[in-house]
Amino acid sequence: MSEQPAVASAPFLTVLRGEPTDAELAALVAVLASAGEPATAAAGPRSLWGDPALQLRSAAMPSSGAWTSAIGYR
Repeated sequence: MSEQPAVASAPFLTVLRGEPTDAELAALVAVLASAGEPATAAAGPRSLWGDPALQLRSAAMPSSGAWTSAIGYR
């Protein structure tokens, strides 16, 4: 069997100042790794419950019975 030569690669992260602990470096790497690619949403039916377009109202139409329709009488 032949061994593969070691490939030198650039470091993922370089500390320029200070001496961070292993836990601090692990937290930083976790944050950077999670920010790399957004999670995909599950494809399924979308709920319109919070749709802001449903909060828009139609224009008021002046008529002789407008006051009754404004308070829900019909």
